[in-house]
Amino acid sequence: MSFAKKALGFGVLSSFGIAAAATAQTALNGAGASFPAPFYQRAFAGLAGKGINVNYQSVGSGAGVRQFIAGTVDFGATDEPIKAAEAAKVKRGVVQFPAVGGTIAVAFNKADCKDLKLTQKQVVGIFLGSIKTWDQLKCGKGPITVAHRSDGSGTTFAFTNSLSAFSSEWKSKVGEGKSVKWPVGVGGKGNEGVAGVLSNTPGAIGYVNQSYVKGKLKAAALQNKDGNFVKPSLAGGAAALNNIRLDADLAGEDANPAGAKSYPISTLTWILAYKTGNGAKAGKIREAMLYLLGPAQNQADELGYVPLRGDILKKAKAAVAKIGA
Repeated sequence: MSFAKKALGFGVLSSFGIAAAATAQTALNGAGASFPAPFYQRAFAGLAGKGINVNYQSVGSGAGVRQFIAGTVDFGATDEPIKAAEAAKVKRGVVQFPAVGGTIAVAFNKADCKDLKLTQKQVVGIFLGSIKTWDQLKCGKGPITVAHRSDGSGTTFAFTNSLSAFSSEWKSKVGEGKSVKWPVGVGGKGNEGVAGVLSNTPGAIGYVNQSYVKGKLKAAALQNKDGNFVKPSLAGGAAALNNIRLDADLAGEDANPAGAKSYPISTLTWILAYKTGNGAKAGKIREAMLYLLGPAQNQADELGYVPLRGDILKKAKAAVAKIGA
């Protein structure tokens, strides 16, 4: 065989090898909560060099749970633990575990309000619509525009759950849930949508994950159960999450945690995986989730989240082993 033919043959084999390497990537699809989306998307990008390509769609917790039940994704994500009635519909079995923590900020866009401190009663008053102007908060002048989620949202569940803990009036009039009948305000889809409404509306106030507080937006300091005013942060979130005790399904919450340094609206967010029916992808799903619970936790703080530590992290990693073929 001539050198040219050998070279041609080598080129074909090399191209085949490159193509084979490219197809060796395992594609995983996930969908759900927008609250942890920046953290998930950064974390999963780190898996590309490990043969795993994760496509995570930030569609909200409600849509994420529905897609998980329908079996159209490899994993779901939610800021409210899956309900027993929902889990019963998943014939492949449910593996649920917390993936990261976070704080829900009361964010505002008000140039002449430099430092906003809100009591729990005031937070409830704003979202009930009884506090209508910035004058009432003694932080600038003009009307308040309230922004909230328009889609089914685990962020909304965690936020309204805390408001119910803050106020019996809120609990009786509005209550808590992924979707509620808001007494006042305009809606935005996803944390991204609410942050967009706030950024584009001077005088607006709403609730978003801490990681979305940037640009024109500032976070209010909220009064906690001990009476102290605390801004959303790693320290405040970690102090609050230390109060959470997980049940057998690794679900848990504390809607108004005690502690001098606790930020009062702090929450975990969960991954939903399947116990069976994962086939050849099972190993890669476990690898992706252990990466999320391992090296990726070191990126949580810089992105505005609270990394998991101690017993919660240990239980989450143990749950990953239940993801089978």
